[in-house]
Order: sequence, then structure tokens, then C-alpha cells
Amino acid sequence: MGRLAGLRWLLVLAWAAAGALAAEEDGKAAVVAPGPRRHAYAAMMYMGTPRDYEFYVATRVMMRSLRGFGADADRVVIASLDVPPSWVQALKDDGVKVVSVDNLKNPYEKQDNFNSRFKLTLNKLYAWSLVSYDRVVMLDSDNMFLQNTDELFQCGHFCAVFINPCIFHTGLFVLKPSMDVFKNMLHELAVGRENPDGADQGFLASYFPDLLDQPMFHPPVNGTKLDGNYRLPLGYQMDASYYYLKLRWSIPCGPNSVVTFPSAPWMKPWYWWSWPVLPLGLSWHEQRRENLGYSSDIPMALFQALLYIGVIAVNRLARPSLSKLCYNRRMEKSTMFLLTTLRVVAAWSILAAYTIPFFLVPRTVHPLLGWPLYLLGSFSLSLIVINFFLLHPLAVLTTWFGIIGTLFVMACPWYMNGVVRALAVFAYAFFCAPVVWASLVKIMSSLQVLIERDAFRLGEPNQTAEFTKLY
Repeated sequence: MGRLAGLRWLLVLAWAAAGALAAEEDGKAAVVAPGPRRHAYAAMMYMGTPRDYEFYVATRVMMRSLRGFGADADRVVIASLDVPPSWVQALKDDGVKVVSVDNLKNPYEKQDNFNSRFKLTLNKLYAWSLVSYDRVVMLDSDNMFLQNTDELFQCGHFCAVFINPCIFHTGLFVLKPSMDVFKNMLHELAVGRENPDGADQGFLASYFPDLLDQPMFHPPVNGTKLDGNYRLPLGYQMDASYYYLKLRWSIPCGPNSVVTFPSAPWMKPWYWWSWPVLPLGLSWHEQRRENLGYSSDIPMALFQALLYIGVIAVNRLARPSLSKLCYNRRMEKSTMFLLTTLRVVAAWSILAAYTIPFFLVPRTVHPLLGWPLYLLGSFSLSLIVINFFLLHPLAVLTTWFGIIGTLFVMACPWYMNGVVRALAVFAYAFFCAPVVWASLVKIMSSLQVLIERDAFRLGEPNQTAEFTKLY
């Protein structure tokens, strides 16, 4: 019995020890279980510009690329209340947290140098109200990430990159959210703090005037967070101009992590025409292809392609009929007036043939689809001009072939650096300009020849109606 009692006590002790061990493991699991994230990458979105949709697409691509790089942080979009619900839902479907806000009134609208496209950029100040996070990296939508940058969350209360030697850039900065700072910023807006450009850039540069004198940020190896303000190395906000100069990255200050495109508004990397004008456009579209795709643009592109093919087919079938409509004119008009009118109309028609397709192609489609679609459209409309005015095809299409040649010159991958590339493009344009001018002169001359043909000369009283049409 004693042995059985001892065995029973051993079993009880083993069970108790196992229970204690299990409780300890559960406690450990509770400690290491992931809780709410303390860091966030944030961007803003507002309405009221001609490029709202393009920035919406750019924001989705940027946020998805952050997920692809394994960013250990929430992705947040500060969206004004007038952002379309379908866009908000698409962002949420991407795993992005959307914070809806009222637009901050810009008190600097009356400044002489104020640019209306920056009217609502002060919404960026809402980043300081994200107090559920310990650190926030605030981003513009025209940033392209090359690698994970989570070490930025170790930076201090405010950190930014000096692209300009004396003024930091607000396309990317690190901040510690604080309602006290946010309320103080609103107060500074109300009292009219000095703002050189009337936008977020000028306001923040005025609010943090001594950032240039602060130390450079280097992430601590032990993962701790720094206090105070710091300058970020240039590698965290590389101006794309540096790449265009050498056609490669050579930023010695910090890791080559983030590219920004502070160029002209209509030369952002998501526009199909930005490549090969700007070589990095293709890199941005590669990120879009991997992260978002082009399902929203492909249907319109296919519809336009079919339309242009139909126009080409109709031109081939209806050419005699179109020719009869070209010069059906009245007797009382003078030859000189008619010639001048035809030249003006022909010149504007050729210009329209090359410009109208440019505005019809979906703006954010892939360049390798956008350029062929544009060339197909301009070719089809040029055929209408050729048939209508009975012009020589090669003369009208000289510009079309010149555009193709320009694309090949700019896209050539064997340039040593950006300077050589720019010189090659300049040389090509220098030699092409006389050819284009000669084609235009030939077009104007052909119109004059048609007008002055004996069979169609105006003003002869015995001329019959049969000869008032040019076949």
C-alpha cells in the first residue's frame, strides 16, 4: 500500500509540475503574442486636382510595395471625407487603414506665389494626430521603395532628408505623434506663421527651422529609439535626378532605399509617357505590375485599339469618297483664299492627328502598352488627313517615324551616363528637325499644286459643275 501511495503522490506531483509548466508556457505566449502595431507608414489623399485618380493609383502601388517588402508596421492613408467610397474600400481591401478627416483650410491662399495644386497639402499635419502609434513615417505618393526601411522607426521626434542643401524635403519624414504638437500646429496656422510657398513644405520648414543643425541619424544596433530631431541620410529620399545624371545610383550617404520624383507634375513615373523620357518610369510600372496590375486600364486600352483598327479599315475602303469631299468649293472664292484656308486646316488636322490620341490613352497604363496605343491612334488619324487632303503619305507620316526613332534613341540601354544620353537625344533632334520641316513644306506645296491644276482652276465662266470636284 505504501508503494501505491508513493506512486500516487509521484503522479500528482508530475501532473502539478506539468500544469505549472503549461501555465508558464501560456504566460510566455501571452507575452510574445503580437499586439497592436506601434509604427505606421502613412500617406494622405484628397480631392480637387486634375490628377486625383493618378495619385490614388500611386498610393495603392506604394502601400502594396511596402507590404511586399515585409514592412512590420501598419499602412495608413489619411483621406479627406470627399474621397470616393469605392477608393476607400479598395484601400481597405489592400489591408490599409483609412483615417477620414476634414480638409484643413489653407490660410496662405492669398500669397502671390501660391500654387493652387498645394491647397490641401496641409492635411499632412494630421499625421501628428495618429497618437495610437509611437512613430510614423509620413510619405508622398511619388515615393518608390527599393528595400525595407523599418529602421526609420528608431529615429527621433522629427527626422527628414535635405535634398536641397538648405531645406529638407517633406516627401518623407519621421515623426512622433503628439496631440500637443498637432494642436500647436493648428494654432500656428491660425495666427499665420510664415510659410514661403503656402504648402506643407514651407510650413514644416518654418516649424522646424533648426533641423539642419541636428545630428545625422544612424539607427542604433540594439533597436532602441532615439529622442530629439535628426537629419536623415540622403539615401532615404533620393532625388530621381541623381539617377538620370549617371543612369545608376551612387548615393554615398546612407542606404539606397527610397526614390522620390519631385519633378514637374506631368512627369511623374506612373504616366505612360514618362518612359523612356525618364528611365525610372519603367521601374515604377514594374512595381505596379507586381503589386496591383492593370485591370482598370486594360478594357479602355483594348477598346481604343479596336477603334483605331476600325478607322484604318474604313480609310482603306472609303478613300475615293473622302477624296471627293476634299475640294468641293464654290466659284466665287479666290484661289489664294482657298489655298490659305486649306493650308491652315491641313496643318491643324495633322497636329490634331498627333495630339488627340495622346490625351485618349489611359494615363497610368504601362508604357509598353501606352506608346503602341498612341502610335496606332496617331497613324489611323493621319490616314484620315492623308485621304481627305490627298497628301503624300510619307510627308504626313514623317513625324510619326520621327517619334518612333526618338523612343529608340532614349530607350537605348548602352549609354555610359545621363549626359551622353542627353547629347544623343539632342543630336537626333538636330538632324530630324530639317527632315520634319521639309515634309511640312512638301505638304504645303502639294496643296498649292492641287489648287493650281488647270482642270480645277477657279474663275472660268465655262467651267461646269462636273469639274468643281477633285477626284
